[in-house]
Amino acid sequence: MKYTAKAHSTAKNKAVIKIKEAEIAFGITPETADTLVNPAELLLGSLSACVLKNVERFSNLMHFEYSNAEIIVNAIRIEKPPKLDEINYELTIYSEDKNLNINLLKKNIENFGTIFNTLKSSCSISGKIIVISI
Repeated sequence: MKYTAKAHSTAKNKAVIKIKEAEIAFGITPETADTLVNPAELLLGSLSACVLKNVERFSNLMHFEYSNAEIIVNAIRIEKPPKLDEINYELTIYSEDKNLNINLLKKNIENFGTIFNTLKSSCSISGKIIVISI
């Protein structure tokens, strides 16, 4: 598979990524730090999307039902060299299904996610899955 993203920026303003029919604005100046996402937050958003996509994917493969899922991702950045050093996530799945094997789901998410695998090769990722009956 191949992926493409196109982005552009305006000096002293903001930048926009265009992917398919979507546009994502992000900040490039100190003035936008509190209002627009930064590149590190976009990366965490990509990890979030990867995990949620795999919840859907594995719900079919593992034969479980869920109504919705949400994820919170936190990261710690170090200064030298500047990089994300630790990522932690908490995935909450709303489900009544007794077929939901959270240990197997976690293993599958952490072994078969493209973004997950890419990031875990450069920093530590840990997380947990919580199931809430609805």
